[in-house]
Amino acid sequence: LKKLFLMQKKNNKACIIGGSGFVGTNLTKILENQEVLIIDKRKPRNSHVKSIMYDIRNSLQSLDFENSNTLVLLAAEHRDDVHPISLYYDVNVKGTKNVLDKMDDVGIKNLIFTSSVAVYGLNKENPMEFHAVDPFNHYGKSKLQAEKVIRDWYEKDPKGKSVTIIRPTVIFGEGNRGNVYNLLKQISSGKFLMIGRGQNKKSMAYVGNVVAFIKQRLELAEKGYNVFNYVDKPDLTMTSLLAVIEKSLNKKIPPIQIPVWLGFLGGYGFDFLAFLTRTKLAVSSVRVKKFIATTQFDASKVHSSGFKAPFSLEEGLDRTLNYEFVQERSDNEEVFFTE
Repeated sequence: LKKLFLMQKKNNKACIIGGSGFVGTNLTKILENQEVLIIDKRKPRNSHVKSIMYDIRNSLQSLDFENSNTLVLLAAEHRDDVHPISLYYDVNVKGTKNVLDKMDDVGIKNLIFTSSVAVYGLNKENPMEFHAVDPFNHYGKSKLQAEKVIRDWYEKDPKGKSVTIIRPTVIFGEGNRGNVYNLLKQISSGKFLMIGRGQNKKSMAYVGNVVAFIKQRLELAEKGYNVFNYVDKPDLTMTSLLAVIEKSLNKKIPPIQIPVWLGFLGGYGFDFLAFLTRTKLAVSSVRVKKFIATTQFDASKVHSSGFKAPFSLEEGLDRTLNYEFVQERSDNEEVFFTE
């Protein structure tokens, strides 16, 4: 009976590496009925969750995973301005290898890994999961290398293993301080300028839906190697996105458009200013490039898998806008700085 109890306990526990971040914090909120262990460089906001403070760039062999059956790997270096560049590879690739070594050591065969649509590169035509990969930045390149490490680990001994690779597009939501938040803040403050005609489409993902999908994959533990793009549909053009934001905030956005060349000129100017002042600024040439790019990805596989997103894209935007710019906010609420 004792052995049966321990086996049942093992099957109900998940170890979330990077669980103190934006996605991890939201994930633990919806795993209230499941035992969770968090491993992260910083302490989680959810004080009731058991945690270990640790950096996955180091070997994990000495850590106790406490009979965890599934590992969710969320930890990553992902900002545009990470220095030195080697950090992308130290965390995203070497860190992944360290995690897999530990999984082999303790016999964990179920892995959920958050990669990124950055592996496809910019301005691709609605790529599906089997589309050719062409990352344009070190984040995308390091995530692709991490995927290859995981694939090699799986193929070395696939028996009984369950691997889910999730490639989300840009994730937004309450408390996130990434590119979507910066856009929403500019619009709400009346300081927004449209670069180009605004017909480029943007794929986005609301955090509440992303963590709901991770939870489903945790519960399913489907055997084999599975890759999913995650996008909340339908994709919006920048113009239609602004219309949704206008409606939610009940605020008219000035219809001012500037040429793309002028937008890049301003971006390079901010790059130079950031270099001189050694500060991180909200505007840069990289962000201008991302703003005017079409970032549209096919997510028919995830939405035909039986998963039902709990929120529509417009609902996710409305919840985020109300939380950030309408409701009263307390000073001690945690925020997450991402891209």
